[in-house]
Amino acid sequence: MKKSLLSMAALALLAGCSLAPTYERPAAPAPTAWPTGPSYKADTAAADAKPVADVAWREFFADARLRQVLELALANNRDLRVSILNIEKARATYGIERAALIPTLSASGGQSASRVPKNASANGEASINRQYTANLGVSAYELDFFGRVRSLSDSALEQYLGTEEARRAQQISLVGEVASTYLNLVADQQRLRVAQDTLKSQQSSYDLAVRRFSAGATSGLDKYDAQTSVESARSDVAVFTSQVALDQNALVLLVGGPVPADLLPPAEFGAVTALADIPSGVPSDVLQRRPDVLAAERTLRAANANIGAARAAFFPRISLTATAGSLSDNLSGLFKAGSGTWSFIPQISLPIFDGGVNRANLDIAKVQREISVAQYEKAIQVAFREVSDALAQRGTIDERLQSQVSLVEASTKSYTIHDARYKQGAESYLNALVAQRALYTAQQSLITARLAKSTNLVTLYKVLGGGWQPEQTAVAAAGSVQ
Repeated sequence: MKKSLLSMAALALLAGCSLAPTYERPAAPAPTAWPTGPSYKADTAAADAKPVADVAWREFFADARLRQVLELALANNRDLRVSILNIEKARATYGIERAALIPTLSASGGQSASRVPKNASANGEASINRQYTANLGVSAYELDFFGRVRSLSDSALEQYLGTEEARRAQQISLVGEVASTYLNLVADQQRLRVAQDTLKSQQSSYDLAVRRFSAGATSGLDKYDAQTSVESARSDVAVFTSQVALDQNALVLLVGGPVPADLLPPAEFGAVTALADIPSGVPSDVLQRRPDVLAAERTLRAANANIGAARAAFFPRISLTATAGSLSDNLSGLFKAGSGTWSFIPQISLPIFDGGVNRANLDIAKVQREISVAQYEKAIQVAFREVSDALAQRGTIDERLQSQVSLVEASTKSYTIHDARYKQGAESYLNALVAQRALYTAQQSLITARLAKSTNLVTLYKVLGGGWQPEQTAVAAAGSVQ
């Protein structure tokens, strides 16, 4: 039996030849440089600036409230929790496939008893026969000469590592969503405040128009013009009051629970991010580090390994079953000298005719690899487009913001003059009404522009691969499984 086990070990060492094709990363179907033109500005970040993917979200976000909200979201968000559980599931699956590479050793013991009646006994006497056994053995261990088991294990490993990358992508997405929702809440609170201030101002003008109309100093036209302005402002107050509540509800969903009142944002943007600008980097470096792109590549690697398993199905499969133990007709003699037994059962299975099943499985594996290639290339193209869009907005947002600031200043002066002339009776309310509406629109547009600038920084941070602070690398975790 000792020689048999040594033979099995030697055969196991010879096993492991893989029929999987050599993996080669497909060429990136994207330009080697970011777009240029009037919508884009030159990268002003220092040449030695830290890549965005290496900037932890705790370093990027300067607002203390927002950092605490992000911590709550990372601890309680249900989508992220599902991603983490998917990692555990994939890890367990990999453990199952990995275990198939190692012989399974099991121990067994038993007793069998039978009674022979005297009319069937050779000596005419009834007898009871007993046998006691104790065995240690290996059952149906496949010698992986053609790498079928190894390929399945490699595929499971890549799927496991892919779920880790998917979890990183989920966290980056969550960080970006929470920050954007937080900023939207700030913006809608500002819009609500502007609407409330406008309503208060217009209510004062309406009250004046009513008094003048009652005194016969003006026609009813001024009163009705002022009333339309008041009702419009009252409607906007209701709309933005509701929108603030909706933003808070969205934040609660992302966080996964109630957000403490002291963590809700003030009605000012303030210094939400610590970086005034973000280095865009080189496309090839940025895109190959994004978790969603890496997850797509892991899927491609898994599909490549599955081709090896499908090819190995065309070749013989050799399995070994071996046991060594003791056999005795009484329990006391089970482990005495001379009671040893062993068995060695090699088996070989060679596919001769299967109706084309193996060929079809190989074709499926090859097609799946081509699908994975296309998905990997699409992931790169989507990533390139997302970064390009964010860079295009960054290139024009400052000019847009400056224009809106100037527009608000000019509209404020215009409204102040017309409102003063109306209150002095020098002109009708129509001019003041037009100026007030222009000011209100400019104020709302300025809030939108400030929101766009803040969210653009968050979006750039997200699409360039920021927002992930690793606690344990997937490779280290895989090593613990092995």
